[in-house]
Amino acid sequence: MSEPHVFGDALRARLAGNLSTHERLTIDLGDRRHAAVAVVVVDSDEVEHGQDRHAFPPDRMAGIPGDRTGLTGSIAGTAGGPAVLLTRRAAKLRAHAGQWALPGGRIDDGEGVLDAARRELREELGLSLDETDVLGLLDDYPTRSGYVITPVVLWGGADPAMTPNPDEVLSVHRVSFRELTRADSPRFVAIPESDRPVVQLPVGGDLIHAPTAAVLVQLRWLALEGRSDRVADFEQPVFAWR
Repeated sequence: MSEPHVFGDALRARLAGNLSTHERLTIDLGDRRHAAVAVVVVDSDEVEHGQDRHAFPPDRMAGIPGDRTGLTGSIAGTAGGPAVLLTRRAAKLRAHAGQWALPGGRIDDGEGVLDAARRELREELGLSLDETDVLGLLDDYPTRSGYVITPVVLWGGADPAMTPNPDEVLSVHRVSFRELTRADSPRFVAIPESDRPVVQLPVGGDLIHAPTAAVLVQLRWLALEGRSDRVADFEQPVFAWR
């Protein structure tokens, strides 16, 4: 069994060091739009941050490809120790309502990737971080809905104050590194609509899918474990193609 992750300066240096030596994959936009997401590393308490009051109902789970045995739609109990912030999108959003996501969105004209990720973080969670809090970038990920996403990894501090925007965010969760590095994760499923495997990230009693799953898998492989495996070819489930 691997040693437990401990939140602090040593972890911050390890993440930043692994990210700094990575030869990052960049993807030409073509006719796609550019977006940035914030992958925010924080500390978490198993009890205080371990609830999930908005579990997916059974009808929302029906579209998940592959084996759904044991899925509850809840990620309760996945906090404790170093973690990343994960949001459940508000139900009234036009696109991908209710789905798991990282804070982020489209990059404005003339705006840089780092500024865009930090702006989206402020707008969605009321969390302001400095450019000095940036640990590095992960590979670009092209989505089925016409975006190229650039993930920005940030050090959020142990317990940052947040005020989620209810127009965009239904709930905010802290998913522990322990959960992201489960032995049964990630898993891959074949679908008839694509020759690429759908990536699934087991978290609690639910499954996170790409693009969020692809980003979090590379966070584990690269930032935590020092592996430079690519994730851009990991497929999204059909329900996320729109």
